Amino acid sequence: MTTAASVLELLERRGATLATAESLTGGRVAAALTAVPGSSAVFVGGVVAYATVVKESVLGVPLALIEEHGVVSAECARAMALGVRALTGATYAVSTTGVAGPGEQDGVRPGTVYVGVAGPGSPIAVALELSGDRAAVQQQATREALSAVAAILDVEETRLG
Repeated sequence: MTTAASVLELLERRGATLATAESLTGGRVAAALTAVPGSSAVFVGGVVAYATVVKESVLGVPLALIEEHGVVSAECARAMALGVRALTGATYAVSTTGVAGPGEQDGVRPGTVYVGVAGPGSPIAVALELSGDRAAVQQQATREALSAVAAILDVEETRLG
């Protein structure tokens, strides 16, 4: 299992930094990272963009993208990651957007989650269908966000390797 400490270690070895843009996780990814002693060496900060207007006004997610795909989408996850990366100047950024529950949001069922990762290469989005109550979905989404960052770093290390 990928831990916040292992992600921070991978980033530190590369001299890279990380920022977060979180919706359904409400800052849990940032909290997991900052719970690790020494995280300030690579974690630059994050934005909890719970409301759509914050995704648009702070992270720069285009309104047209939101209107076409919705905030619970791969497109929005990628745009959020790109936005917080540009905002903070971080080498990498990770984002979370989705529905934690208990009810649907805009016709999207609980447990539908997208994690975006932006770095020097093309941004990616990972689609997830998680189960459990609200807390379980948020906890799983946090773990998956950390795993997505680690996976990107592993792929890039293999390419450079």
